[in-house]
Amino acid sequence: MIVEPKVKGFICTTAHPVGCQKNVERQIAYVKEQGTINGAKKVLVIGASTGYGLASRITAAFGMNAATIGVYFDKPASGKRTATPGFYNTKAFDEEAQKTGLYTRSFNGDAFSADMKSQVIDCIKKDLGKVDLVVYSLASPRRTTPDGTTYVSTLKTVGEPFTQKNWNLRDNTINEATISCANEEEIAATVKVMGGEDWMDWIQALVDADVLEDHAKTLAYSYIGPVLTYPIYHEGTIGQAKKHLTESAKVITDAYKEKGIEAYVSVNKALVTQASAAIPVVPLYLSVLYKVMKEKNLHEGCIEQMYRLYKDRVYGADGIISENDGMIHVDDYEMQEDVQKEVMDIWKRIDSDNLLQLADTEGYWDDFYQMFGFRVADVDYTKDVMV
Repeated sequence: MIVEPKVKGFICTTAHPVGCQKNVERQIAYVKEQGTINGAKKVLVIGASTGYGLASRITAAFGMNAATIGVYFDKPASGKRTATPGFYNTKAFDEEAQKTGLYTRSFNGDAFSADMKSQVIDCIKKDLGKVDLVVYSLASPRRTTPDGTTYVSTLKTVGEPFTQKNWNLRDNTINEATISCANEEEIAATVKVMGGEDWMDWIQALVDADVLEDHAKTLAYSYIGPVLTYPIYHEGTIGQAKKHLTESAKVITDAYKEKGIEAYVSVNKALVTQASAAIPVVPLYLSVLYKVMKEKNLHEGCIEQMYRLYKDRVYGADGIISENDGMIHVDDYEMQEDVQKEVMDIWKRIDSDNLLQLADTEGYWDDFYQMFGFRVADVDYTKDVMV
């Protein structure tokens, strides 16, 4: 069938298998061009099919020559409905890894479940013995805990509503958007879904099963951003969850000190994701940030970020490089003083009349569509493809 993008609201409901494959191949080629990282050799990536999780797995496999196990949750094609992009991404990754002779196993299912943890542990025991790096990169709107309770996350403020400039993606105008406050139940549920509880559960399960190497490392990902977006991220419901994630890293490190296991949170750069596209205010900040960072030759996508993270900050000659807050920061380019000053200067001036001149709206949409395999170079979208 011929696959075209179908955007509903802030989500694309189709994915292009060839475009997704090309995206994976491009990221693999980038890592190979950069050179080898003297890092982990047996890697588990939880949340491995898109974004930073996929880029982490590619960096481990093709940058460290590591055996990798990936856990993801994506839907295969059904009738005229395409698979989700992560399904195609994982298929492409597995094929490329196998061509290179790299060990790869991918598990499609609920990473929060005890059953998935058991399946992965059995695989590690049988095929790898133990793993020496665990990457926790789950991004899910809901979580069902082992007791059967389902929690749903919300992207709201804490304390009071937040009103700020907003880019109306449908008609390219600038208006104002207000994000409402969360109640205590919503805050607690968001922490349950997006905090560090399941990360700790995974590490506990791996240690109990004796499939985690002594001196292994484990990383989870976060975002802080500028003061402008603090009410949404740093101080909002998602910020409360990320604070719990940071606290969880300390708990993991302290709990397994005798085994030398170290847990860190890496604070990464703002990028277009399926989640960020749906959050008011954020797409406008991203499009302005992209313009400024591209002009300064500082812009990085997921793969550039993850390669730099593992080569320079995790497995570099100086070992782990963390800041005073205990976290690893590869948001350093985004948060440079000159970058943020220019972003804020533009923010004050931007309106419906100058939006296309002051913001990289085209770059934003390119990233959005490329997540689903569209707008990818060297893909003929007029051709029939197997979905």
